[in-house]
Amino acid sequence: MSTTTGRPASATTDSAIRPFQITVAEDDLKDLRGRIAATRWPSAELVGDRSQGVQLATMQALARYWATEYDGRRVESRLNALPQFTTEIDGVDIHFLHVRSRHEDALPLIMTHGWPGSVVEMLDVVDPLVDPTAHGGTAADAFHLVLPSLPGYGFSAEPAEVGWDLARTARAWSELMRRLGYDHYVAQGGDVGAGVTDTMGRLGPDGLVGIHTNLLVPALNDPTSLPNDGTAERAALTALQTFQTSGNGYFVEMATRPQTIGYALLDSPVALAAWMIDHDTDAYYKIAGAFIDGRPSGNLTRDHVLDNVTAYWLSGTGASAARSYWEAYGPDAPAAGSKPLPTPKIPVGFSAFPGEIWRTPRSWAEQSYPTLNYFGEAERGGHFAAWEEPQLFAAELRAAFRPLR
Repeated sequence: MSTTTGRPASATTDSAIRPFQITVAEDDLKDLRGRIAATRWPSAELVGDRSQGVQLATMQALARYWATEYDGRRVESRLNALPQFTTEIDGVDIHFLHVRSRHEDALPLIMTHGWPGSVVEMLDVVDPLVDPTAHGGTAADAFHLVLPSLPGYGFSAEPAEVGWDLARTARAWSELMRRLGYDHYVAQGGDVGAGVTDTMGRLGPDGLVGIHTNLLVPALNDPTSLPNDGTAERAALTALQTFQTSGNGYFVEMATRPQTIGYALLDSPVALAAWMIDHDTDAYYKIAGAFIDGRPSGNLTRDHVLDNVTAYWLSGTGASAARSYWEAYGPDAPAAGSKPLPTPKIPVGFSAFPGEIWRTPRSWAEQSYPTLNYFGEAERGGHFAAWEEPQLFAAELRAAFRPLR
């Protein structure tokens, strides 16, 4: 794979903030299309649903569109349309978007993506957050937005040593905000980004005044300790237990053997795409429907899904992103067995989306976060809430952070 994608080959040793642009080599796109065409297909699954994994018809429709209709330069053009930078933090070059609002009193916000996401999944929420007056909000709702790529994801460099767990990333993000001159800011995240954001709240770095997540991290750690005497609580517990017993194969593999799956993810673009869309039931069927029937769910269009997969392929981050699960959640990870961090002392906001792996009841959020100051329930959206429903997602963030300005 050519290095002309612009991804840092290794970290630098200074703290300068450097402008960044992506340049995709035509040979890389030609190689991608050739590998898709050369895919060796498995036989079809023997069941009528996703219980054996990603369905053959879905992947063949995805591959056909990717190879023949998708514009491989979309990632380049979409990201280069926004201000991008890199800076070395703790030995790793971190790639990030930094979009400042034209509104003078905008609140600085650092948002963290997850897996199998990237900054690509947040691109359509940028304008509603930075320029709310054009999207049904007021100037008082504006944010200055910082979107970093997690270490080993997208166009951030790969860590060259173990130890990049959630806490180390959280500390890097606080250093990034300090370096950008922000001494009063908020943080948001979903999926792995929720873990980073939750950890930031528990560490309580100077300047951080509030956090918001759309995945309840404490529920993953110990769901049986949460209330289970109501209908909503029992439904959430059942959904979470179902996911942990039959829906989290990707999680177990990446948390225990990331290197093994990495060989396939860097060699076959179709294997990479299949691995990335086999996340949760709601998101899978929405993505499958976009490719099979051409009917996207909200913003989960064929092009947007492939923008994200293509970013992983061009940056060659399948294996390094998988390793982040070993670092954060694996039994052999450096942080395994360490003392739990205290609950956040700053205000916490939470938004529940109906298509999430489990729909978090308010009682769970209240028990998990004694400083909960906002709980919202969106009408639509699932695990990739910012991606699927950017306008609803932006409205949730405006409401959650309004008291903290």
